[in-house]
Amino acid sequence: MSKRFPLTAEQIALSEERKAKKQKLQAQAQASAPSPNNAEERILNRPWIDLHAAHGDEIRVKLFTWNLLAQCLGANYSRQAEMSSKEPQRQPMLHAEILAQDADIMCLQEVDSLDKLLPALEAAEYNHHYVSGPGKKHGCLVAFKKTYEKLEERVIHYDEQHVRSEGEETTRRGSSFRTKNIGSLVALKSLTKEGEGVVIGTTHLFWHPKYTYERTRQAGILIREIAKFRSDLQLPNWPCMIAGDFNFAPDDPGHVSIDPTVPPTVKSAPAEDEAGAVDPDRVITNARRAVPEDGLLSDSELASLFSVANVVRSAYDEGLRQHKQTSSTGFQTFGDRMSLPRTKKGFHEPEYTSYTHYWKTVLDYIFILTDRPVAVGGLLSLPLVKDLIPGLPQKGFCGSDHISLCAEMILSHKSGTIENAER
Repeated sequence: MSKRFPLTAEQIALSEERKAKKQKLQAQAQASAPSPNNAEERILNRPWIDLHAAHGDEIRVKLFTWNLLAQCLGANYSRQAEMSSKEPQRQPMLHAEILAQDADIMCLQEVDSLDKLLPALEAAEYNHHYVSGPGKKHGCLVAFKKTYEKLEERVIHYDEQHVRSEGEETTRRGSSFRTKNIGSLVALKSLTKEGEGVVIGTTHLFWHPKYTYERTRQAGILIREIAKFRSDLQLPNWPCMIAGDFNFAPDDPGHVSIDPTVPPTVKSAPAEDEAGAVDPDRVITNARRAVPEDGLLSDSELASLFSVANVVRSAYDEGLRQHKQTSSTGFQTFGDRMSLPRTKKGFHEPEYTSYTHYWKTVLDYIFILTDRPVAVGGLLSLPLVKDLIPGLPQKGFCGSDHISLCAEMILSHKSGTIENAER
């Protein structure tokens, strides 16, 4: 039997320190983890929509996205909903909804209060990656189950990105306004499927309704950069999935431009029902009209930003279209509400993903970029409009002013096929 030497005082102290740290983390996790019997954590029950039967040889990835309404912003919404500024009421509901779908990967925007959120994620066996724009008090977080490992990461600072290779610095950027918005890219390697993984992008694009050009520029840069990120890592078979708050509706030039087969168009000012009144608590400072020296992109130059990727698909547009064909229960989509042609891309996006006093529209999406066959295996259903009145957030219903989205994507193996899958 080997002789065990006594621990030194330094080793004992280090062991005690590690033990105390572990106990503190466990206590924080228990305090933050949602309990199904706690009335404060009650949220709307939203049924899951199954669209594709499971097969053993397929790879399934469940992706959740949600704008949490940062507490540092929620305090400004007191005229909209009293509970927006009450963190003790919102936090249990937020944590309950984040964990309810047991997603493999989560993309969260307007994330603050990390001291409360991270213990809840850790208790649920998630790792995370968090970034924020310069000087911002909230940011974007990608959480992923421990069946994945972070391979690489990259931050996109939209204000600093070039959209031209020639000219002065301002012309090369082609930006209409400095927004401090960012995109976050993470390559996640599967620890259960050899050689498999997924490239995740999440973002929160600039919010103001009048800045359509800047949002379209940012969306184009995001598409370009996630394709470049995957190429730089030499992972052509890994699908790219982008989820977040894009702050544009399906009939907006930013959304239309995501499909490079559709030329961008100029959209008139949004209708009152779609945009609502501009929130007086959210004011732009240091704004000015664009001048020729800013080098803003033409329509064709904007379109070229998106052309680096094949057609970008929307999980909800495809999934709700399929569900509408087979469902006996009627439900409204964005296209129904706006009387769009049924063949138009974006028709089957949710009727609303944000419903407040100041705006009622669709802002959030889950997009897929891949050459591999992919089917949408299931979706989280949407609440009825009658339940959204008078607006979000609502106690016992939803802790944010946005509606969470969740979709399960089914990927073939690199050489396989999936019935009813699209490319």
